[in-house]
Amino acid sequence: MSLKVAVQMDPIERINIEGDTTFLMMLSAQARGYELFVYTPDRLSLESGSVVARGRPCTVRPVKGDHVEFGPWEVRDLSQSDVVLLRQDPPFDLAYISTTHFLERIHPKTLVVNNPAEVRNAPEKLFVTGFPGVQPPTLITSDHEAIYEFRAHHGDIVLKPLYGGGGSGVARLMADDPNLDAMLDLHAMIGREPVIAQKFIPAVSKGDKRIILVDGEPVGAINRVPNPGQIRSNLRVGGRAEAVDLTERDRELCDVIGPELKARGLLFVGIDVIGDYLTEINVTSPTGAQQLKRFTGVDATELMWDRIVQLRG
Repeated sequence: MSLKVAVQMDPIERINIEGDTTFLMMLSAQARGYELFVYTPDRLSLESGSVVARGRPCTVRPVKGDHVEFGPWEVRDLSQSDVVLLRQDPPFDLAYISTTHFLERIHPKTLVVNNPAEVRNAPEKLFVTGFPGVQPPTLITSDHEAIYEFRAHHGDIVLKPLYGGGGSGVARLMADDPNLDAMLDLHAMIGREPVIAQKFIPAVSKGDKRIILVDGEPVGAINRVPNPGQIRSNLRVGGRAEAVDLTERDRELCDVIGPELKARGLLFVGIDVIGDYLTEINVTSPTGAQQLKRFTGVDATELMWDRIVQLRG
């Protein structure tokens, strides 16, 4: 089966090809003979009921500094594609939400991965709260007094933006840290959204495990270790990836959330596990596939394409 694949992503010219999961998805698709068309979210339009994108056909290759070759610019009706990969990075703001409304018009006749309606309905740091017993103590609020009370009860906390990504804006605040007011003021200057306060998990010093699930099934994991003295282990902010096995607790967590991921059409998902706790369910543009392949030989993107072919019939 040959597929026409459109990829909605941040500018492909700027990516790090050695770590970018979307790039691996494209390499895997191209190796299967699939046709690639790439565009950025700002080039997506809804015109007289049709969902169209201004972009370019492309060929990709694993050559640093020369990793993409473009065809001429054109406007395509995305309903004529077989698959659209929804892969731009957060922040999960109204611009992002708007693209999900547009792409919902063509899904599932054109298979959008992940299902745009469910991406919209499953904000990564909110979605996880729907599974009791998997998270550390967590508060989501704009009420500063509630955050102070939460810290008084739990001691050291981690404060992070509700709709951020890639480790941006994440900070640890000790039980007696005088900077909590200043941090809350900074978050308020950025936007009106609530923030997340979460009990600090000391196990983060040993790493933040990224587990990749394809259609609700775990296919492998990597451990992301923060730099000394840091709590952010995201690869985009300097975390170091290392090989790791799935534990019995990891599999328990995947068993809890896997059926819901499958039911929602969240085909390619990355979850974050610290110690025994699930902290996030990443459904927008989860990373880690290149590192997983490097360490284990498991190519999660190949498994994704296998599943897509099955879904396409």
